Amino acid sequence: MERSRPFVRRPLIALLTAAALAVPGQAALSSAARAADADLAVNGGFESGLDGWTCTAGTTTSSPVRSGASALTATPSGADNARCAQTVTVRPDSTYTLAGHVRGEYVYLGASGTGTTDVSTWTPSAPDWQRLTTTFRTGPSTTRVTIYTHGWYGTGPYHADDISLTGPAGEQGGVPAAPSGLTAGTVTSSSVALSWSPVDGATGYGVYRDGTRVATATGTSTTVTGLAPETAYAFQVSAVGPGGESARSAAVTATTSAAPGDGGGNEGGSGALPDHALVGYLHASFANGSGYTRLADVPESWDVIDLAFGEPTSVTSGDIRFERCPVTECPNVESDAEFKAAIKAKQAAGKKILISIGGQNGQVRLTTAAARDAFVTSVSKIIDEYGLDGLDIDFEGHSLSLDADDTDFKNPRTPVVVNLISALKTLKARYGDDFVLTMAPETFFVQLGHQFYGTGPWGGQDPRAGAYLPVIHALRDDLTLLHVQDYNSGPILGLDGQYHSMGGADFHIAMTDMLLTGFPVAGDKGNVFPPLRPGQVAIGMPASTNAGNGHVSPAEVTKALDCLTRKTNCGSYATHGTWPGLRGLMTWSINWDRYGSWEFQRNFDAYFR
Repeated sequence: MERSRPFVRRPLIALLTAAALAVPGQAALSSAARAADADLAVNGGFESGLDGWTCTAGTTTSSPVRSGASALTATPSGADNARCAQTVTVRPDSTYTLAGHVRGEYVYLGASGTGTTDVSTWTPSAPDWQRLTTTFRTGPSTTRVTIYTHGWYGTGPYHADDISLTGPAGEQGGVPAAPSGLTAGTVTSSSVALSWSPVDGATGYGVYRDGTRVATATGTSTTVTGLAPETAYAFQVSAVGPGGESARSAAVTATTSAAPGDGGGNEGGSGALPDHALVGYLHASFANGSGYTRLADVPESWDVIDLAFGEPTSVTSGDIRFERCPVTECPNVESDAEFKAAIKAKQAAGKKILISIGGQNGQVRLTTAAARDAFVTSVSKIIDEYGLDGLDIDFEGHSLSLDADDTDFKNPRTPVVVNLISALKTLKARYGDDFVLTMAPETFFVQLGHQFYGTGPWGGQDPRAGAYLPVIHALRDDLTLLHVQDYNSGPILGLDGQYHSMGGADFHIAMTDMLLTGFPVAGDKGNVFPPLRPGQVAIGMPASTNAGNGHVSPAEVTKALDCLTRKTNCGSYATHGTWPGLRGLMTWSINWDRYGSWEFQRNFDAYFR
């Protein structure tokens, strides 16, 4: 179903910094002084990526640019203004001019640590490139000043280019040389050890993974953690000194090993799933416009079949019932005996049959311990009655939301979240390692958490934003498959700082890259949702234009798979790895694919079989 973007508070004009602060007593520069001035900003045109800059959220883009080939693009979140800054060596008692060109809403350019009056200038709206400039004088003992640009909390992306700081060069040190000798040492399924040669004059080092700064080091070695198994990464390091940050070293590439106990990619209770699986929902309790499809008539291509849906007797009861489609709605429905026989036949052929709980109409809120226990009991009864392989969680609508004081996805406090986690862990323990557990959240509940999480710092956001993250994280060792619904979705901010919308391969690439790379939650780089294993991830797509908003052609599906598994055919989005072990595709639904002459299934078979 359609989701609107969550509300975030807009800045009050009264709270914004005044536009170009004057510095009392500032004298005009003499001709001789002007002749000695230099541009002290490092990489002010962003032609070398983010070298020299430290950004809370930002990347470079080839469009729009004011000059050269690159410019900065950054998107604020509800808790982060997307600040990019660098520290420059200056002279005491000297006058400097800071200038730059910007685009976007509420874009700021400023300097801090001046030793006199810190300055900033801003524009509330710049639909095209606009020059901002301000001046300041350093204090009698000031030797370093930080220049910066940023947007405003919760507003849209901004761009910056050609930033300069003009004035006398400082006398304290310079920019170190780029490091050399970068090598990869011990490699595990989730980490890579790096070491490099020391650089004269360096006070520290920046560590980059696939172009993004992920760590700092005081010595000449570090270990980068939180990586996905069986994934290739490119690493670089830079040297930081009193005069700023050097260019980056030559890149070294390392590929992480398989996860412990993977044994061919079947982790998290996936049993005998093939390396690449096709997952589909079967309308078992209703027909709608696609018509009823008997389970025995589902083609052999479908590896996981989710029976849609088990629904609660009331929103908060936790009591789940599975009612098969009545003859009045589905004239060709099979008998219970035939249905159970078809389940056994599919299982004998190596297929997994799950009960899917929820759906668009099945709101489930486990607000109490009693509801949690009723959920476990009733779901177990369905699994046992039909001899099913496991459970799919398809909670939509208002099933999951976060309380106002629930701000840490690693330590959730909201009852509906905590009780669901407890219920699923109980079911997993009851049925053992072969129990198949899958989830089908919407992007609103997962990837949107990169920008917004719960009610936010002011309490004005939608409490459902990112609400699946604590469930996924708590069960990541038990989770067989996560197949986010990449449909019926609004625009989502990707790891490249750009918004991505449905309708092409780019959306699926960006959304899946987030799951396999990991992402900061609510823009906080110190609070990262760790990546999932490639074998745990399938991409959710509509089977046809009738099935849901966001349908893409088979050619676009192939582009997405090429990019994610082979790093070819990628288009404008640059992924942070290559994942040949990506599990496969999920679709809503088998019925709609049959209605569309099995187009989705045939394209999957042509690619993977």
